[in-house]
Amino acid sequence: MSDRGHNMTDYEAERRNFRWEVPERFNFAFDVIGKWASDPNKLAMHWVGSQGQERQITFAEFARRSNQVANALKELGINKGDRVLIMLPRLPEWWETALGLMKIGAIAIPCTTQLTPKDIQYRSEAATPVAIVTDAEGAVKFDEARSSCPTIRIAVLVGEGVREDWVNYEQVVGAASDQYEHPRNLSSDPLLIYFTSGTVGYPKMVLHTHATYPIGHIITGKYWLDLGPDDLHWNVSEMGWAKAAWSNLFGPWNMGAEMFIYDQRGKFSAKETLEFLQKYPISTFCAPPTVYRLLVQEDLSRYRFPKLRHCVGAGEPLNPEVIAAWQKATGLTIRDGYGQTETVLICGNFPPLEVKPGSMGKPSPGFELAVIDDAGQILPPGKEGDIAIRVKPERPVGLFVGYWNNPEATEGCYRGDWYITGDRAYVDEHGYFWFVGRADDVILSAGYRIGPFEVESALIEHPAVVEAAVVASPDEVRGEVVKAFVVLAPGYEPSEQLVVELQEHVRKVTAPYKYPRKIEFVSELPKTISGKIRRVQLRELERQRAGRK
Repeated sequence: MSDRGHNMTDYEAERRNFRWEVPERFNFAFDVIGKWASDPNKLAMHWVGSQGQERQITFAEFARRSNQVANALKELGINKGDRVLIMLPRLPEWWETALGLMKIGAIAIPCTTQLTPKDIQYRSEAATPVAIVTDAEGAVKFDEARSSCPTIRIAVLVGEGVREDWVNYEQVVGAASDQYEHPRNLSSDPLLIYFTSGTVGYPKMVLHTHATYPIGHIITGKYWLDLGPDDLHWNVSEMGWAKAAWSNLFGPWNMGAEMFIYDQRGKFSAKETLEFLQKYPISTFCAPPTVYRLLVQEDLSRYRFPKLRHCVGAGEPLNPEVIAAWQKATGLTIRDGYGQTETVLICGNFPPLEVKPGSMGKPSPGFELAVIDDAGQILPPGKEGDIAIRVKPERPVGLFVGYWNNPEATEGCYRGDWYITGDRAYVDEHGYFWFVGRADDVILSAGYRIGPFEVESALIEHPAVVEAAVVASPDEVRGEVVKAFVVLAPGYEPSEQLVVELQEHVRKVTAPYKYPRKIEFVSELPKTISGKIRRVQLRELERQRAGRK
């Protein structure tokens, strides 16, 4: 495995020669899954259940089962253009349902299993879905919110058991025909709605078509995940956020790779994750920085990963010291990548590129990326501005259509010829992008602009710190000061002495003006359901404490 060449060997040539190819009609469930399913033995998934049960599932089985799902759901009254909430853990039924809905032309809305009844109600009011597919745990929550979700008339229950006013998934799917005609849908037809992770404000509805995500994610699967038909790829994402579409659906299956899926329930275990990487022939691994930060806390010298050849991280920037610790233990460089719910991978540390630890890497093939100012002008190296994607004269395929039912928010994303991501960065003289923070997260202190990521990375370098979140705290003199919320490593206790030690450490590692003037020790950080730190929550907390609204 480890000796096969990378899909990208010459970055500049690949960018120069890349062309988007979008047929007029395209359906991933038929045109990609169907292609791999023509070999009846080709494996699509190695599934490990929460109780240790295992299944190996072929592309042919997913093709057949998703035909049955399409027929069953159609029979229940789900039609083209209807919206359907899928709220399931990492069960094969998630993929069967997603593919079945593609075949009907219905619009899937993947939801995390962590949604509360109130969240379900919010999504129901915003997206007016006609159906929900969930398990027993989700059914309890939905029944609590049901009277406030009048558009949902079909409720499908996955798993054992019978519930009043629910249809049993296995009964209706098992009884349905496994033949289904290609719907001949347009590439531009709507496919998926994802709710954004809501790091700032209420989640918005991101609309993708049959082209933007399935075809767009060729970039993600081919160039960044570096996958081929012989790979076993493990992405530890939960199914309710867009990273699952990136690396648990379109990215790997575009490339014919088999996916390793572990239906992990309960708290994440770093030891268990390392044991799996050692036990199974996993060749490529994708995880958010939070996971890597926990993995490097373990004694990595006790593990061997015989097949592992390629590691990537996404969701938030990866701290340089974590990259260094992982590389020292495994010999592998974690290649950070950047994109949004609204996009596919638009910037990354691709295999032929030298990794500059802490950098987002360089723009993906098929995308022109720049850091621009308020007037839409490209900024020179070293100048901080907005990360933007050029959309004129040609709009890249892997970019969403817009925020569903929200033309104002959609319009607000554009500045001249550019789509604005809402993130801040600068480009160095070698064309590498360096993340500064969400536009809303940047701290303005005594005339200085300070990005939280750099300060957080400096803190994590200290052995006492597992995780850190840095936000602006109101200050009478400076307007705002840097405040750090810190989760300590086992064996360390909060103390005034440790506060001073951490402040000195940051002064040394970054510029003196960036050190956190306030440090608060906490047992955990508030996170979105997708594992991103919710700095907005900590900022609001600081404003309330200061008596400001």
